[in-house]
Amino acid sequence: MWLVTGVQAAGKSTIADLLARQFARGVHVRGGQFYRWAVRGWVHAGDERIAEARQLLDLRYRLAAHAADEYYGAGFCTVVQDNIFGADVSRWLRSVSARPRHLVVLRPTLAVVRQREQERHAATGKVAYRPGGFSPEDLDRFLAETPRIGLWLDTSALTAEQTVAQILTRRTEAEVDSALTGAG
Repeated sequence: MWLVTGVQAAGKSTIADLLARQFARGVHVRGGQFYRWAVRGWVHAGDERIAEARQLLDLRYRLAAHAADEYYGAGFCTVVQDNIFGADVSRWLRSVSARPRHLVVLRPTLAVVRQREQERHAATGKVAYRPGGFSPEDLDRFLAETPRIGLWLDTSALTAEQTVAQILTRRTEAEVDSALTGAG
């Protein structure tokens, strides 16, 4: 079981997909898909309806953890990718029954995040950072509140393939089972 997190445009989707493809039975679960399935009424983090936004974010995380555990139970190595920050990372990792659990935090520089966001927008039209929403700096501050467990990588100068090679080479650093045992 792997959780790949980082700010938007850090490369989570690309890395999680490439990582899942390294295993004979690999699955890539995109945590963000769970909110996209709600056709009306979803309240996002950052909305003024803070309590409702939090409840729905927790639902999204539970759904991703449940799907990951089901795939794991069917014999798949599961790689979940989502924007999970701070104490939510430890809570999410504790919520899955799969063992061992691995955490990979992608943390390129903010300049690289902005560059990747521009390149992605030019290539696909996709926009991660909208006016009035969270900025790369906002998300990086949330990410900085994440417990220092697992494998943290500055991927600014790495290709996706090099990043996955680093993850696999350093997989023992990514394992978090002992860090989560008994910790609050």
